Amino acid sequence: MRRDSRLSGVLHILLHIAERPDPVTSDHLARMMDTNPVVVRRILAGLRQKGYVRSEKGHGGGWTLACDLSAVTLRDIHVALGSPATLAIGNRTEAPGCLVEQAVNAALGEAFREAEEMLLSHFGRVTLAMLSADFHARMIARGQSPESTEQAHDS
Repeated sequence: MRRDSRLSGVLHILLHIAERPDPVTSDHLARMMDTNPVVVRRILAGLRQKGYVRSEKGHGGGWTLACDLSAVTLRDIHVALGSPATLAIGNRTEAPGCLVEQAVNAALGEAFREAEEMLLSHFGRVTLAMLSADFHARMIARGQSPESTEQAHDS
């Protein structure tokens, strides 16, 4: 089963945008993320609708943050992405009339709901500012200047 890494990718992109004083182009972000600029634009367009980023067209244009990092949580971004499934495992549904399958799915379903509630609760306690602070601490621990954020992506 393939894992959905959109949340991780979007958080990565948002922190890169936050580190730059000038707008960042979709092309630049796509090169950092090893993806297509259209993918970046599609994802960020959804975040623009929610008010987390803004875009400027033309020469010198690109993406900038439109929010306070300390006011936005991982859960906010998760919801802005359409609340994708948080767990990569699920119930078997091939024989819904089977009493064994029903018993198994009831037990698993409860565990899945509890795990998702706990995960989303944690997401609600972690802000983009906290991620940024962690990133800066890692840069300093590595002996790099926080101003050299481009090196951090390549290391």
